[in-house]
Amino acid sequence: MKIQLLAFASARDAIGSDQASLTLPEGSTLSDLRDVLQAQYPDLEPLWPRLAIAVEGELAPPSSLLRDGVEVALLPPVSGGAPSEGGRERGSLEARVGLVEDAIDVPGLLATLKAPSCGAVLLFLGTVRDHHQGRPVVRLTYSAYRSMAESRLLAITRELEAASSNLRLGIVHRLGEVPVGEPSVAIASASPHREEAYEGNRLLLERLKAEVPIWKREHYGDGEAAWREEESLLAPSSAL
Repeated sequence: MKIQLLAFASARDAIGSDQASLTLPEGSTLSDLRDVLQAQYPDLEPLWPRLAIAVEGELAPPSSLLRDGVEVALLPPVSGGAPSEGGRERGSLEARVGLVEDAIDVPGLLATLKAPSCGAVLLFLGTVRDHHQGRPVVRLTYSAYRSMAESRLLAITRELEAASSNLRLGIVHRLGEVPVGEPSVAIASASPHREEAYEGNRLLLERLKAEVPIWKREHYGDGEAAWREEESLLAPSSAL
């Protein structure tokens, strides 16, 4: 059977490509796939203790059976940190959650949360700073397993809203190159009372860092670059 392999961030560097097609015997598991990859791509060896593996966009254990044509993604630890499209209902969940390639429309995100019942509106912006551990940083590059990232952002936002009465949340994450000083992520929360707005905003940020496959590559003033892979991805049931 054929397996479509996707690799991101440092895993992509290790195999020399962002995708590959592999042939496995019928009845193979993720553990069997790992054995094949270890033999074929030795540079993956130091990454295995930190890699999460997704099958068709969902994190899966080593015992998972694979089938012909399935998509398997190698997901290194994440960095720990859309304007509405035509046809989306203004204020709907889909209009408040997304990934974008250009500058984040912060006023547009806030506009999707406005409601007469909300007395507290809170905005968090994660911006690119100009240094890391004493090294000058000139820009960041963000990449994502896009289909899984969008699905998880929607699910997390939906879960948090359902757990708190009258809480409304929105999150937009930027992909591609982000210059120093510009936002890479915007999280907005609105609620009748400030406590719920603060807590909802904080939880959405923490779950973004723990569950959503988005990676950050830092580019330094001396021309070098490095992936910032710090937090292993957690399955939803293991999240905060």
